[in-house]
Amino acid sequence: MRSLLPVFRRSMRESWRSLLGWTLGIAAVLFLYLPLYPSLGASAELQSLIDSLPQELIDTLGYDQIASGAGYTEATFYGLLGFLLLTIAAVIWGSSLASAEESGRAELDLAHGIGRSQYALETALSVLVRLLWLGVFAGLVVWAMNGPAELELEPARIVGASVSLVGLAFLAAGAALLAGAATGRRIWATGVGAGISVLGYILQALAKQSGDLEWLNALSPYAWVYRQSPLAEGVDLGGLALTWAVAVVLAAASALALRARDLRG
Repeated sequence: MRSLLPVFRRSMRESWRSLLGWTLGIAAVLFLYLPLYPSLGASAELQSLIDSLPQELIDTLGYDQIASGAGYTEATFYGLLGFLLLTIAAVIWGSSLASAEESGRAELDLAHGIGRSQYALETALSVLVRLLWLGVFAGLVVWAMNGPAELELEPARIVGASVSLVGLAFLAAGAALLAGAATGRRIWATGVGAGISVLGYILQALAKQSGDLEWLNALSPYAWVYRQSPLAEGVDLGGLALTWAVAVVLAAASALALRARDLRG
């Protein structure tokens, strides 16, 4: 009898150390920045520093609302450092499909009766589960620090911000999975996964510079989830649904792409 989800189970088993490392990294960022809010977030010195910056830079970094707990948490974590950490993890994990092909491991696994679609989808599932863990962990830490750090965040909006962050990261992972499945090259998987995240961030930054460029938000996954502040205003359900839909489609397409070509020998 074949074991259930063999690729997924092995991937989770072999990646627990890296998952622990990413978890500790997120904890370090949150425990470093959130406790500073009572003394830093609404201080006159910080506001004076922000006022000295170009308005375009303030808008791009989300510092216009940094005096509020929601604005501070989003500017420091959900929209910046948390986004950076989860995106890097997502791209690394998403490129594992191409890495397995380059090393010859994928060919060996497929020779033992694992279908190509199954291989790709279980790999995608393992990436999603790890990203969900990071999102849940981050949300729990933010919730735990909400009172001590005087952030005054609504718990439901913490959930929404965390779901938005994970969806954005999984979209990058899906792009990496698809590129890896289509080319069998880790460099392409990494480049496409990272590129779609960087491009999305740049597009939303450009959209903030001028009203004539606001249409760029429609092309930016980052803007889909963060144009409306999840912590201050609640999630944009349409943008969130679009982000997750694109992420799932990209991950599913990786299974079709892997079936459509010969593996590199």
